[in-house]
Amino acid sequence: MTSAIPAVARKLAWDGVARRAQSLRTLGARFVRDMGVDLGTANTLVYVSGEGIVVREPSVIARTADGRILAVGEEAKRMIGRTPADIIAVRPLREGVIAHFETTTALLAHFMRKAAPVRPWLGPRVVIGVPSGATDVERRALVEATLKAGAREAYLVEEPIAAAVGAGLPVEEPGASTIADIGGGRTQVAVISLGGIVVSRSARVAGDEMDQAIIQYVRRAYNMVIGERTAEAVKLALGSAHPLSDGDRTAEVRGQHVVSGLPRIIRLTAAELRQALAEPLQVIVDTVKQTLEQTPPELSADLVQRGIVLTGGGSLLPGLRRLLADETGIPVRRSDDPLSDVALGAGRALEHLRARRVVLAPAGSA
Repeated sequence: MTSAIPAVARKLAWDGVARRAQSLRTLGARFVRDMGVDLGTANTLVYVSGEGIVVREPSVIARTADGRILAVGEEAKRMIGRTPADIIAVRPLREGVIAHFETTTALLAHFMRKAAPVRPWLGPRVVIGVPSGATDVERRALVEATLKAGAREAYLVEEPIAAAVGAGLPVEEPGASTIADIGGGRTQVAVISLGGIVVSRSARVAGDEMDQAIIQYVRRAYNMVIGERTAEAVKLALGSAHPLSDGDRTAEVRGQHVVSGLPRIIRLTAAELRQALAEPLQVIVDTVKQTLEQTPPELSADLVQRGIVLTGGGSLLPGLRRLLADETGIPVRRSDDPLSDVALGAGRALEHLRARRVVLAPAGSA
């Protein structure tokens, strides 16, 4: 009888410690800023509950050959193509999914710390966008990277749904909301109804593929090599999906001659850029058309009435809205803030975590 008393006392003491620990965790959670993250191929945005989007930087990280991190975000992007042999500036995500796990974890951890203090004993809950066509392996890698970066819990939300929520579309209503998210590494088109994706198509062609198309065109037409940053700058200066009314603009482009290896300067026209971009743009058009063709008849009437909403950085290409409208015969508009929609949608889903059906069950917890 007496030997049982110490055991009971120990159990009561342990229960008391457990209750106090739980109370501390509950109290601490009130001061933790949960996050919604758009981990994109080109840019990463972090939404902090109660504050909005507080981080908006390129998804680039610069490291030494032995793995030491030198720079992240905008500073690292400026190093691309300009580093010595012992420094590597890379984008750890390709076509919307993780290509380098450890580097992606370091990138996420940096941006999460920058967004809000991440306490080692109590991290934030994080809702992170995932491409609708991602495999189970790619989804697990994203969850593991988020948890390793300091999240207490990790939730996944399909990026087209997050983008639609961020754009203010009525995704929970019994009608078709159609979103075309043209990002850096992937184009995702989805028809959404009652909080879920009815039909979707995804193509690994978007802003990055447009840059590559410009690089290939310049090499083929002028025997000149240009880098990704130069191609992106030319795209922003001259790129269009449809002839514009401001005449045939031109821009000076600097590169390296293929044969001589010497620096060279050429002048490109907007018409040449449209020619260079024709192939990736056709893939985007076909992806939209295939999605519309697979939409159930009951929702097709909503498509004509509500139209298609464009989002993502690629949607900013001048003339793209008109091109898609001409090709599909359906009204097309761009969202008010296409660069922020996925992060805003992830953040809004986070703030209604239990009520919203658009967020998946917790993909893991610390």
